[in-house]
Amino acid sequence: MSDHAGHSHGFAGHAHGASEKRIAIAAVVTGLFMVAEVVGGLVSGSLALLADAGHMLTDFTALSLGWLAFRLARRPHDDKRTYGYARFQVLVAFVNGVALFAIAGFIVVEAWHRVGQPGEILGGTMLVVAAMGLAVNLGVLAILHGADRDNLNIRGAVLHVIGDLLGSVAAIAAALVILWTGWTPIDPILSVVVALLILVSAWRLVRDAGHLLLEGVPEGLDVDAIGPHLVANVPGVCEVHHVHAWALTPERPMVTLHAAIVDGAEPTAAIRAIKAELAKRFAIGHATVEIERGRCADAATEGDHAHHGHHEHAHGHPA
Repeated sequence: MSDHAGHSHGFAGHAHGASEKRIAIAAVVTGLFMVAEVVGGLVSGSLALLADAGHMLTDFTALSLGWLAFRLARRPHDDKRTYGYARFQVLVAFVNGVALFAIAGFIVVEAWHRVGQPGEILGGTMLVVAAMGLAVNLGVLAILHGADRDNLNIRGAVLHVIGDLLGSVAAIAAALVILWTGWTPIDPILSVVVALLILVSAWRLVRDAGHLLLEGVPEGLDVDAIGPHLVANVPGVCEVHHVHAWALTPERPMVTLHAAIVDGAEPTAAIRAIKAELAKRFAIGHATVEIERGRCADAATEGDHAHHGHHEHAHGHPA
């Protein structure tokens, strides 16, 4: 015999309004300076500046799409999207990470050509624009400082801005070397350093977004500890299995599980206690719990459960 459990759809509130405003301001500032940096790179002939402008282009795109993701996330769910548009930010992060790989590849190829055919570089113009870029990146980083760091878009934006900041430092260093020594190959060499920084940001974004899109276990959640913890701390629960954990976004971890209860235990009370423990111990605000007595309802069709993904069986004999 099995009893059915409902869903917990309540999520803890986040400072999305403040994060949305900060990411919008950061996008405008980044976009305006990106245009100035492209002009400066073309006038001075500096690939390092153009490389940094390319990075800022991806930043501007990421910040703009991040702002759009915040807007879409406020839309209510409907019969076609029962979770609403919360996952849009994950798609944005994944696409942005792929774009970063393309930008980095372009910079490396262009640097290779520049090393073989060096051109004239105006070190003074390059230095002024790079210094302005450093100031802008520091300002954008300050704007994003108070935003929600658990949000994937905010995390990605901060990573990008830090990469931009280091890129500006590299461009300043290249400009100083050119002004002091006239050795122009330093420009494409340091542009490759910027490209490597971009690749680090790209890999982190693609890795984290891909993990979410593949329904991976949320970062920091020990899924194998859930069953034993519930058996030990929820009266009447004698076994927990079919535990699945994933997340809509980094801030929204979710779990489904089957919980077997002893004879005499009250199903609704067990469900409430399980949800309370999941929220308190594992910070999971959305859980779907199926209550069972005796044999698992899925056992008749699944046999040993080998085809049902991750299965955790925790047994106990609570008093």
